[in-house]
Amino acid sequence: MDQDTEALRLHFLGWQCRVRQLAVRRHEGRPTSGMCPKAQVSGVPEGSVTTLLVKGDAAPFVTRFRYMYLRTQDPAERRSAALDFLADAYYQRPREFSDRLTALFAARSELADRMCAAGDCLLSFSQFSQSYVIPCAVAELPANAPAFEFTVGHNRLFNPNMPPGVRVLQFTPEWSGARAEPAVC
Repeated sequence: MDQDTEALRLHFLGWQCRVRQLAVRRHEGRPTSGMCPKAQVSGVPEGSVTTLLVKGDAAPFVTRFRYMYLRTQDPAERRSAALDFLADAYYQRPREFSDRLTALFAARSELADRMCAAGDCLLSFSQFSQSYVIPCAVAELPANAPAFEFTVGHNRLFNPNMPPGVRVLQFTPEWSGARAEPAVC
């Protein structure tokens, strides 16, 4: 990866961490536009997808999320514990995150089917005065993948009524084709 492409990748990760930290600290973790890019599959606009930013080593966080979930049956306590954990130092070090994003879909999601069939998509992120357009490879994760477990564990803390049989897609950015507005210097 050349220096400009790496600078764009690091800028995006830092921006994602700031967007998510603000959502946790000021909006009770509710997804904002910077976390919900507009997706295009084969050039067709498909609407927004709520994404997660996954740590490079997701395993310790899978264990932590599982503990928070099993500690209580009260959904409000689970949510509160998750918000406290994420609001602390979780998003302080952008370099600890993978640039691969994940998203949870229902078992029979037609959008997930179209994305997997195409094998790629275009994600357009925008919040405040910053935007990114990022082509991504798309793959469905197996249930035993750490990023799958991370995504399901995170979502369970915020959604006590998550249906069974969910699917997790991973979006791997193709940074050479990505762009930012304003451009990253």
